[in-house]
Parts: sequence; C-alpha cells; structure tokens
Amino acid sequence: MKILHMLTFLLVVVGALNWGLVGLFDFNLVTTLVGAWPMVERLVYILVGLSAVYVLLTHKGTCNVCS
Repeated sequence: MKILHMLTFLLVVVGALNWGLVGLFDFNLVTTLVGAWPMVERLVYILVGLSAVYVLLTHKGTCNVCS
C-alpha cells in the first residue's frame, strides 16, 4: 500500500508541476517527453487523473497533519 501511495503522490506532483509549466511558460513537459506517442501521452494524463482521485479519497487516512 505504501508503494501505491508514493506512486500516486508522485504522479499528482508531476501533473501539478506540468500544469504550472503550462500556465507560466506555455511549456507542456509531458508532450515534450512523449509527444511522439499520443497514446502514451494520453495514458500519462489518465494515470495522473486517477492518482488525483486516489489521493483525494485516501488523503484523510494517510496524512499525518490531518490526523
């Protein structure tokens, strides 16, 4: 369960940083890294979205600050 938590947290951070780069510099890191493979790019976005849902649903139970 710890690995799943760490992986989803990492994907949420990657997604947030990517959106920050898009907003600040109009630079999409995901497209730059895997733009040649649209299906992989779409998979990355799906995984980031699913990770955000997972973190949202499990945050209260795993957060030391919120406990």
